[in-house]
Amino acid sequence: MSQVEWDSDEDLEEKPFNRAYMKRLFRYVLPYRKVLTIVLIIVLFNMGLSLAEPLLLRYIIDEGILKQDFFVINMIGFTLLGIRVAGWLFGYLHTRFINFTGQRILFDLRQQLFNHLQSLSFRFFDGRPAGKIMSRITNDTNSIGELINGGLITLVMEFTHLIGIVVILLWMDWKLALLSFITLPLLYLVFGQMQSKIEGSWSRSRKTMSAINGNLNETLQGIRVIQAFSRQSENNKRFEKLNTRNKNAFMRAVTLESIVFPSVEMIGMIGTCVVLWFGAQAVMDKELTLGFIMAFINYLWRFWGPLSALSKVYSQVLSAMASAERIFEILDSEPEVKDRANAKAIKPIQGEVIFENVAFRYESDKPDVLKNINLHIKPGQRVALVGPTGAGKSTIVNLLMRFYDATGGRILIDGQEVKDVTLESLRRQMGIVLQDSFIFSGTIEENLRYGNEDASDEALRRAAENVRIDKFVSQYADGYQTQVEERGSKLSVGQRQLLAFGRVLLSDPRILILDEATSSVDTETEQHIQAALQTMLEGRTAFIIAHRLSTIRDADIILVVKDGQIAEQGSHDELMKQSGLYHKLYMTQFEMQQSLAMQTGA
Repeated sequence: MSQVEWDSDEDLEEKPFNRAYMKRLFRYVLPYRKVLTIVLIIVLFNMGLSLAEPLLLRYIIDEGILKQDFFVINMIGFTLLGIRVAGWLFGYLHTRFINFTGQRILFDLRQQLFNHLQSLSFRFFDGRPAGKIMSRITNDTNSIGELINGGLITLVMEFTHLIGIVVILLWMDWKLALLSFITLPLLYLVFGQMQSKIEGSWSRSRKTMSAINGNLNETLQGIRVIQAFSRQSENNKRFEKLNTRNKNAFMRAVTLESIVFPSVEMIGMIGTCVVLWFGAQAVMDKELTLGFIMAFINYLWRFWGPLSALSKVYSQVLSAMASAERIFEILDSEPEVKDRANAKAIKPIQGEVIFENVAFRYESDKPDVLKNINLHIKPGQRVALVGPTGAGKSTIVNLLMRFYDATGGRILIDGQEVKDVTLESLRRQMGIVLQDSFIFSGTIEENLRYGNEDASDEALRRAAENVRIDKFVSQYADGYQTQVEERGSKLSVGQRQLLAFGRVLLSDPRILILDEATSSVDTETEQHIQAALQTMLEGRTAFIIAHRLSTIRDADIILVVKDGQIAEQGSHDELMKQSGLYHKLYMTQFEMQQSLAMQTGA
């Protein structure tokens, strides 16, 4: 499914009934079929007790009240009380069992989605908003949960209840029953026509609420920029528009409901009045009893409840179809990068890296972003990649890490093609530090141990000292147990980057990738990192992407990437002698630094 389809599909609240989706949903129910069978038995038994109440009401009127027989009144009265007590008990058991089962099914579905998402390749997440992926794990699973948790049981219960009422009414007096049903076409006309409008109004209300949440999230994330540019007034107007749309959509839905449901009650009352008129005639003619008419009307009132409940379940089913489609779209997405059937764990890496005629494109109908890349890197060499933004530098290291698979040629590490080894064994021996490294909520120590939970305390302290983490950790009362909060918000940008370096260093990778890893830190911090890197890079093959060319002068090989190809390669001195693209880039940066130094000095 393309990105455009993903965005448009997210707005669809309902889908036509899909038997295949329903069968797949039932697979999640099957492990709990024993519990659900018990629930169904409880529900049906409780329904039977409920349907007996009007008949008992008939006898308490005809045989008890009218004949002044207090024994019958007491007996039936206690029976009705017993039915209510049993109904309460069965209702409690039904609620407890169904909620337990529903939550277990939701747990299974969410867990499967979460596990599957972590196995998907980077291409799946490219361009897909994280918020909408989260919506599928939360809102869509809840929609399915509502159907499974209550909808399916309600469907069986109310449908059976409805049939039971119809059978009882026809059994009691089929002529009177048919007379009471003459309002059904009118009910269908009103309810059937208006139900879609009501659902559409609630759908618009949910969408406008979603827009409010999105705007609020964006405002909170960008509050510094908003205040810096004094955009509060404009943002207030934008939020007011969204808020007004939500209010209007909500009021329209409420207004329609306030019209429809009284109308349904009015139609039901018309049917009741017909029964009362003909029933009263029959009572006066001694053809029927008062208790009979009261019981008949009681059943008639109960007739409308299941109809309303069934219409809501149908709406739940259609909503669940849309959610099921979105969820199964994720579950049916196969990881593009995955282990081959005969993949084996890679042996301890020495660090030799070979690219043989490697090409890559992100989409089959798009041009190659890498073309004919050939490299031979010896173990322990430091390789720097430089070039304009978008030239393909990060793509090269992404292919090495197997975040994507090359669409042409092959990549070998120590003579083994990366596609022939397991992903876990490959990535366990590689480390990467990005320009904006992600720090997880938790403690400083937990983040350091992220790639190597079994590291000793001594190794952790040594890694922290090598990248100067110990300097700022000592400022916190809790030391390494300090909570860094979400995305490491308690730390400065430089501290987060140092923590990312320490995390990779503690994992002891054989191949190290630094992708603009020092561009977000200050000069003093960068000097500390550059000093630490001398120890960190020793004995490891390293790929370093940097815009500041002064930081990679000591690299063994410098690759100048342009338009997806290696335009130049060699050491710093060799490339400077060539007076090519690297020489031009280096001299431009050098002159800018000289000019800045002169201005600062002035």
